[in-house]
Amino acid sequence: MGTLQNKIDFVVIAEVKNANPNGDPLNENRPRVDYDGYGEISDVCIKRKIRNRMQDMGNMLFVQSEDRRDDDCKSLHDRAKKVLGEVKALGREKYAEEACKQWIDVRSFGQVFAFKNEKKESGGESLGIRGPVSIHQAVSVSPVEVESMQITKSVNGETAEKRTSDTMGMKHYVKYGVYLIKGAINVQLAEKTGFSEEDAEKVKECLRTLFVNDASSARPDGSMEIIKVYWWKHNCKEGQYSSAKVHRSVKIEIKEGVTTPSSIEDYDIEVMPLAGLEPEIINGV
Repeated sequence: MGTLQNKIDFVVIAEVKNANPNGDPLNENRPRVDYDGYGEISDVCIKRKIRNRMQDMGNMLFVQSEDRRDDDCKSLHDRAKKVLGEVKALGREKYAEEACKQWIDVRSFGQVFAFKNEKKESGGESLGIRGPVSIHQAVSVSPVEVESMQITKSVNGETAEKRTSDTMGMKHYVKYGVYLIKGAINVQLAEKTGFSEEDAEKVKECLRTLFVNDASSARPDGSMEIIKVYWWKHNCKEGQYSSAKVHRSVKIEIKEGVTTPSSIEDYDIEVMPLAGLEPEIINGV
């Protein structure tokens, strides 16, 4: 497939039950919540999950999680140097071109290559690549209720005669929430990075299967689910409508008479029509 020719917008509906979708390390790893009580998932967290799914599909990644590393490189600098060498040696334009060819996450999200020189001093070459895929911070449709549970370990972390304080802890989770993930793919930037129609299809599949192989103690299997993916492919490079207008076309509200939603069935979901632009609607796994 060739380089992307049509602008794409997307909205993803995700459901959370008794899970911590994105803990805040500055707040005891409690689920992220704004001042009005709406749950949040950072764009960085969402991109990490997309990258993991890309890797599961057999694609080469530049930014890999330590526990998913598939090479012997212990840092981004090591990986960049091993595959491409130094920016000065290859030239900035060629370096960016080869980086985009090599790694799907670079040509999707972009990347800043800023490393120290061989003497570990500042002043080394830096290079920034802008990617076509942009992801918004996800926000819950309605305020979420965060609950906390005290937990204990059955054994001390260090040798001691008595149980130590590190056997006690807290676990925080969202009791129930529906989150909207929004994003877009820009054609002009896709042309610069070589992002293709095939890459767009991979991103779509990653969104549909976002929580596959993502289980942890904070997010047990089945506690987070993709309900729907709405995928708009415009008929031109610039788009028939702004991304903001397309994203606003998805209306999701709590049904009348429901005070505390506990399932997706407690919400009314409506997609407002946009003349000449119909979304592809895909069910999550």
